[in-house]
Order: sequence, then C-alpha cells, then structure tokens
Amino acid sequence: MLVKSEAVVLHSMKYGDTRVIVDVFTRVSGRLSLIASLPRSPRARLKKQYFQPMTLLELEYDEHEAASLQRLKDASLLLPYATIPFSPEKLALSLFVAEFLFHALRSEQRNEPLFSYIADSMQWLDVASAGYANFHLTFLMHTSRFLGFYPNLELNNNASGEVYFDLREGRFCRVAPLHHDVLQPAEASLIRLMMRMDFSTMHLYRLSRTDRNRIVEVLLHYYRLHIPHFPELRSFTVLRELYGDISGAG
Repeated sequence: MLVKSEAVVLHSMKYGDTRVIVDVFTRVSGRLSLIASLPRSPRARLKKQYFQPMTLLELEYDEHEAASLQRLKDASLLLPYATIPFSPEKLALSLFVAEFLFHALRSEQRNEPLFSYIADSMQWLDVASAGYANFHLTFLMHTSRFLGFYPNLELNNNASGEVYFDLREGRFCRVAPLHHDVLQPAEASLIRLMMRMDFSTMHLYRLSRTDRNRIVEVLLHYYRLHIPHFPELRSFTVLRELYGDISGAG
C-alpha cells in the first residue's frame, strides 16, 4: 500500500554503495524503518542530506505490514531548517534529541499528538535566537506525557514541606520508598521545577552547568526505568561538555 506522510528522521545508515536504511517516526504509521536508493546523479530527487537526524520530511513509501523494511519511493523537505545545521550548539541538541527518540520510540505506533509535539519543538529550536539552553530538559520532561508516564501531579500541587520523588512510580510522596530509585527532597525539587517549564518560559530558569547535567541524568534514568532496554546515550557526553561554555543560549 502506497502511503504519504510527514516524518522526522531519527537515524540513517549507509547500506551498500547506493542505498541507505532510515529510521523515521511518521505522523501516519508511527515508527518505521525504510530502505532507499540514492542515485549518484546530482539531479536525483532523493539526496543524502535529507536523512540527517531530526530532518522533517514529506515521505511516500510502500508499506507492507509483514515487512521489517519499507521501501521509500520519494521524499522532500517538509520544513527546511534555517539555523540548526549551522549552529554547533543547536546541532548538538538536535543529535541528542534524535538519539533519545531513536530509543524512546522503538516500538511506538501512530501517535499524531506526539509527532506534532516533536515537529513543533524542532521548529521552535530552529527559530530561537537565544534562551534555548534548557531545550533538551524541557523536551525530555514533556515527551513523557505522550508516552504515558508523566509524573503524577497530585501530591506536588498540594504538598507543603519536604517530599520525595519515586522514579519507579512517577509520583511525589511524603515517605521515601524502600527501593533506591528515589530522589531526595532537594533533587525532587528539580522535577517540580521541570514540570513548570515550557519553551516560552524556560529562559527564565537560570541553571548551572552542574544542575543542568544532573537533571538530564535523572530524566534519562527515569526513561530507563519505564522503557525496557533504554541505553546510555553517547550524545549526552558531548552535551555535558558543550553546555558548560554556551553563550547566548541560556
């Protein structure tokens, strides 16, 4: 069946001399792996730069439910980025988000609200001239809402005094659970902080390099607890170093 859909590229890998395997998240079909031929001609419609991580595309593919690889027929840029490919800081954020989604959406079915959130987030990052240093923190926190394990707000909204955060249960509590996947009150406050952030307000939260990196560590651990086989992310090492010296992004 021939399908047309918007998509975001998560990962691509060269396959032979003229073909590429591309992992995408589509609006219509959810997560897919596609195989595409890339003619050597400079006039060819399919170009290898289309398959860079987090590129937004309009795709046409031949979908067969039983096949592990779907055949890509055509692709075009949906919304070309104006700044992300040329900004080392934004590019590092984009690669981190791509690696995160590659693992977080491993078996994700059709989820149009999630696709819209991803596409809108990347467009926001592309047009932002400053104030995007907390982009990846906000993105990770709010993506959990679409995957079904956004933190429970009940106690957080009514709590006074110290509360803990149970990472396994995704909820705040007054008494620490017996297991070790728990944030003490000082760090539980970081989760409360993250739940108040969105892209329009996150520039108001001035975080140190140490706090920012610790929040990412906590969020990635949270995902590992809720998504089977979620690995350590190699791109986080780059962000950990890069975001100590970013100027203009805070």
